[in-house]
Amino acid sequence: MATYKVGYFVGSLSSNSINRKLARALIELAPEGLEFEEIPIKDLPLYSTDYDGAFPQEAKALKDAVSRSHAILFVTPEYNRSIPGGLKNAIDWASRPWGANSFARKPTAVIGTSPGAIGTAVAQQNLRSVLSFLNAPQMNSPEAYITFTPDLITDGGQVTNPSTEAFLRKFIDEFHDFIVRVLTVLPHEEVACPTEP
Repeated sequence: MATYKVGYFVGSLSSNSINRKLARALIELAPEGLEFEEIPIKDLPLYSTDYDGAFPQEAKALKDAVSRSHAILFVTPEYNRSIPGGLKNAIDWASRPWGANSFARKPTAVIGTSPGAIGTAVAQQNLRSVLSFLNAPQMNSPEAYITFTPDLITDGGQVTNPSTEAFLRKFIDEFHDFIVRVLTVLPHEEVACPTEP
């Protein structure tokens, strides 16, 4: 069985992020054949085209991590009916400079959790619009808007609600199948990052 490297973004910068707990739960439930690596975003400077000729080290590391991943998983909260600024900044870095978009042709999935009843639905729609522009194939089903309660996921990534556990297992199994399908027709390619002159 082939093994696929999944780079994942946690959209929250909080040290107590409930979305990081959700990411941990998905990793615990994932089938064989998927390896996960978090792509950190908290130390990135704000993106500017001034950097396009020579990326700072934090941005180069992020772009390299996206490029070497076979697929990308986004686990994000919703801030003011959209994705957090830190996540959008990371996406901008990885998609630049023009013509060196590391997300192109890379299978993606989107999920998020929130204490609110609509569980990041609006943020996810905003993120899907961005990914469409970046030519990143998206897993469209199942959609996953998780309403978080304090005891839903333990610190070790165990899901305490059986129906939520079954749903998350289905989600990550479907993502595995989606990765296989996409990469069968769109082989994995790495995109070089600008280096210092």
